Amino acid sequence: MPALLVFLWSTGFIGAKFGLPYAEPFTFVSIRFAIAAAIFTLYAWYSRAPWPRSAREIINTAIVGVMLHGTYLTAVFIAIYNGTPAWVAALLTGLHPLLTALSAGWALGERIRPAQWLGFVLGLAGITLILWQGGSGGSGTAMPTIGLIACTVGLLTLTGGTLFQKRFGASTDLRTGQAIQQMAALALVLPGAFLFETRVIQWTGEFIFALSWLTGILSVGMFTLLYTLIRRGAASKVASLFYLVPPVVALESFFLFDETVTLRQLAGMVLAGIGVALVTRTPARTSKAAEQ
Repeated sequence: MPALLVFLWSTGFIGAKFGLPYAEPFTFVSIRFAIAAAIFTLYAWYSRAPWPRSAREIINTAIVGVMLHGTYLTAVFIAIYNGTPAWVAALLTGLHPLLTALSAGWALGERIRPAQWLGFVLGLAGITLILWQGGSGGSGTAMPTIGLIACTVGLLTLTGGTLFQKRFGASTDLRTGQAIQQMAALALVLPGAFLFETRVIQWTGEFIFALSWLTGILSVGMFTLLYTLIRRGAASKVASLFYLVPPVVALESFFLFDETVTLRQLAGMVLAGIGVALVTRTPARTSKAAEQ
């Protein structure tokens, strides 16, 4: 499940790069959220899933949708649409595990071991080696300011949304919860499509494939997997998986877009892998106690 989550999350950056030449970001994500909301609503109705009974639970669920879907995903799409390379977006939002670790201690009462802190440092060093380009994008052009701002906003909301989901979303049914989250995300971004964009879409084969993948596989499958992992494990451990996303994006970009991978980037992948292993490894004493 963790390996599948890393792969699926990495394809979100690739899918955005494939589809954004044919639709503006607010328009693109609005269609994505609308389709995903319809799928989850129909599935929840068909399976007779329980809906939240209190206004507070509905509000908490909607907040997660606004943060993890509406703000984080839209920010990444805006960054890539405005010229930010996909690997840069992956790098900046890849700092999410470190922020989650720093926040989980006081927000969720999770204890971060020294070995885990070392893992975070190694993971950060690894993705820096992979994606650092001397302060410029992969094409040699300067990093767009709007892209930097958008990725920073995405990083903060991804971190906050993960912690909020862990603390307040554990009791909500995933089917109805996802339906509410997608509706909340749509309500957030749809006005942007009407206020700032032309809403012109080129329905090419690449756009339809990207939309289908991002909606059916990622919005429906990947986020359900993410929430399942968050419920089963510590938020900091789940977040550490995102250290592996930038290396995977770099590899996918190499095969799909002929972007080269240097020895420095390969060394970074090894460091990132070691870092994730340190963060997610369960101490032997804890494992034995759990077995007993």
